[in-house]
Order: sequence, then structure tokens, then C-alpha cells
Amino acid sequence: MANMYNWNDLPREFVRKGIERAGFRGDNVILVLNWIEPNIKVNPHRHSFEQLAICIQGRFNYHVANEVVEMTPGSMLRVPPDTEHYVEPLGDEVALNLDIFSPIREDYKHLVEFQASEFDAPSNPS
Repeated sequence: MANMYNWNDLPREFVRKGIERAGFRGDNVILVLNWIEPNIKVNPHRHSFEQLAICIQGRFNYHVANEVVEMTPGSMLRVPPDTEHYVEPLGDEVALNLDIFSPIREDYKHLVEFQASEFDAPSNPS
């Protein structure tokens, strides 16, 4: 059975002032949608896995190592593993940034607890 969800109805996690996120998963991939308000305090960070980032709404500078690229809706980029990166919103509207991680980040599994029954049930062989 296919379960349909809408980002606007999913439970959001408060990350810090100006940033909220929600998640959606498949068997081996997790998508995380970030709502990023203007004038946030930026948070340079790095992790041991690659990240694909897509701008859905708004504009922001995406800092990756020593490079800065302006992203607008439809823009995509790859953040290599162990590379410092962060988002800096531009303008006065909320930006939406979709991040994709495969395999699923263990530290983000709590974002997709609403889907647990889809993955806990044994599969039916056809």
C-alpha cells in the first residue's frame, strides 16, 4: 500500500532559533526538509557522509569548504564527506532546503517515526 504524505503536515523538529526540519524516508534514503528563516545564526559543521542539497524556495548562499554558491529554487549541489558547510539565507522570506542522505542517518531516524509501521512490517512476497 502506498502511503502519501505532505511536508506541510509532517511533524517538525525545532533545531534552533530560525530553523525547523521534517523527514521522510525510503528503505535506504532519508530526505530532510529544512525551513530556514532570514537572519539566522549560521552553523558551520561537517559529517562523515555526503549530502545532496536542493533549494526548493527562497535564496541562500551555500558555503562548502572555501566556496560560496548562491542557490535559488531548483539549484542542487553535493557536499562531500568531511567537508565543512552551512547555509546562509538571503532576502526576507523563509527558505526551504531539501537535504538527501543515503544511507539513512541514524541521528535523523527520530524524524521519520511516523513511518515506522511501513518498515517494521514483514514484506509480502509476490
